[in-house]
Amino acid sequence: MTARAVAAVDLGATSGRVVIGRVSADAVELELVSRFPNGPVEREDGLHWDFDALYENVIAGLAEAVRREPAIESIGIDSWAVDYGLLRDGELVGEPFHYRDARTERGVAEVHEIVPVEELYRRNGLQFLSFNTLYQYRVDRDLDDADAALLIPDLIAYLLTGRRVAERTNASTTGLLDVRTSEWDLELAERLGIPSRILPELVSPGETIARLRPEVASRIGADLPVIAVGSHDTASAVAAAPLSSPHAAYISCGTWGLVGLELDEPALTDAARAANFTNELGVDGRIRFLHNVTGLWLLSETIRAWGEDDGATVDLPELLADATEVTGEVPLFDANDASLSAPGDMPGRIAALLDASGAEIPGDRAAFVRTILESIADAFADAVRTAGKLAGRAVDSIHVVGGGSLNRPLCQATADRSGLPVLAGPVEATALGNVLVQARALGVVSNDREALRALVARSERPVRYDPRQLTL
Repeated sequence: MTARAVAAVDLGATSGRVVIGRVSADAVELELVSRFPNGPVEREDGLHWDFDALYENVIAGLAEAVRREPAIESIGIDSWAVDYGLLRDGELVGEPFHYRDARTERGVAEVHEIVPVEELYRRNGLQFLSFNTLYQYRVDRDLDDADAALLIPDLIAYLLTGRRVAERTNASTTGLLDVRTSEWDLELAERLGIPSRILPELVSPGETIARLRPEVASRIGADLPVIAVGSHDTASAVAAAPLSSPHAAYISCGTWGLVGLELDEPALTDAARAANFTNELGVDGRIRFLHNVTGLWLLSETIRAWGEDDGATVDLPELLADATEVTGEVPLFDANDASLSAPGDMPGRIAALLDASGAEIPGDRAAFVRTILESIADAFADAVRTAGKLAGRAVDSIHVVGGGSLNRPLCQATADRSGLPVLAGPVEATALGNVLVQARALGVVSNDREALRALVARSERPVRYDPRQLTL
């Protein structure tokens, strides 16, 4: 069967990319078209996203994709969660805030004064994260004058098509989606002073949003439909994760490590809330029962700080190779400590945590990197064990997808510390999930989700890491 082509826009918190996906009944292949940086920019009023640059990179990437592959049939967009842009009279009101901006702290206190955390969890099923969208909405001074609030992939879809929608997998991260009905919780919004008019029509993965506006089609070079995918990048990644059994856990590993299980129904127990596990929507209405663990952010910020100290780029592959040669016990720190969440001197803050615990700070960079990787892996392993206990499921393996699947020492450390085999790959799981949902909507592949995963497994065989005996 001749492969058919779609374009996927995949936006992460540190970089974005546009890829061409070519799909047949037997295989799926990706071609990277463009990659561009993304990250926080400091403005007078706090941390923002440089959204104009992001959007122009998306347009340029789509134009190049169409130039390379004129047979592209549709476009899908995914991104990180929780952040949004406001529209007034159809125009964007300023730059979207970055989720690491400190303004959200005031929002947390105000929301919890109105609605206790226990009630919030029963209604939205979300783990507590200080940057969840409802906390941002609560302190947004422009909200009352806005016509709509659109999460990042929905905002880009609006600029491409002119239609305002909210895709459900990402909407489930706002805190305003009813975890049982997958519809907006308008009563909760009203109690929090969030005007219901800003909450757009909900759509599900696979629905066509609209065709490109004529002026956008002219810039891109084709008149194409935009199809809703799992627009929360983790939803797309999990959709493509080639889970080997119903008892497999997943880790979508990049800046964050999203660690959890795929469930049929939400788990809303007090124990799940106390463990800070979230119930987010996945493709086909499945529940992504997971916990956010700080992931490769710790390593990337450390490398960035060392590069600034050296006045030169630090060779990460060389450092990782050196870290694998470090033998014996290394000190661990809490990868989820709140002091590690903001940009800035990451080596110094990790050293401070180690010092406060009475641990010896590693004396060279290779050992320091191994401490980081082992600490992340320890947090991953703990989250997997907790997920299994809370869901009443005996976890038999862990699938690591995303950029972290290429980090061999991290994958091995996760296997060692969990005592479970780790199956690593695909690295581009998010883009694959995006592409496959589009292909399914176009009738190229089966509607069966497990058949989609089998297609991924045939196209890119995971690398297996078996646990070794730890000598600590």
